[in-house]
Amino acid sequence: MSELQMRVSDEDRERTAQRLQHAFAEGRLTQMELEDRLELALGAKIYGDLAGLVSDLPDDRPPARDVIELEAKNGHLKRSGDWLVPRRLRVTSKHGSVDLDLSEAVIDHPVVEIELNLTYGSARITLPEGAAANVDGFQSDWGRANSGVSHRSSPGSVQVVISGRSKYGGVTVRYPRKRWFTQ
Repeated sequence: MSELQMRVSDEDRERTAQRLQHAFAEGRLTQMELEDRLELALGAKIYGDLAGLVSDLPDDRPPARDVIELEAKNGHLKRSGDWLVPRRLRVTSKHGSVDLDLSEAVIDHPVVEIELNLTYGSARITLPEGAAANVDGFQSDWGRANSGVSHRSSPGSVQVVISGRSKYGGVTVRYPRKRWFTQ
């Protein structure tokens, strides 16, 4: 299933509505265009419905998304589900593990850089099918980098470059586990 065929959430509809209102405030849309598009946005079922409503507008997402820093001193740091992955992610964890699941995330870039700074703990990174990872830039004093994914991404898929350091831990990169259901 393509991303444009996936169902949208209320938050997705609201984000698109705000973008349309911003475009109206800038004079890019007339009052009638705004009203028509807002009605369609609030009734949208899939991402393809929303994409068509803003395809002729400039991308007004803030550049601050390009780099995000996540930090945890103690405990487990986790990101999963439908989250927006920045171009560069810096992750620092002193005492605890890191679990970054990109398999269902929104990734707008062909290359994502993840820089890990781990002291006592390991990281697990789950990639979407077809994505690739390069772990050559990651070093560990008492651990290792395990990659069960390809080094070359499929056309249109993301390439993840992992760098950084761990004193007592490592990094594991994998694809999502397959779920088998019996009826």
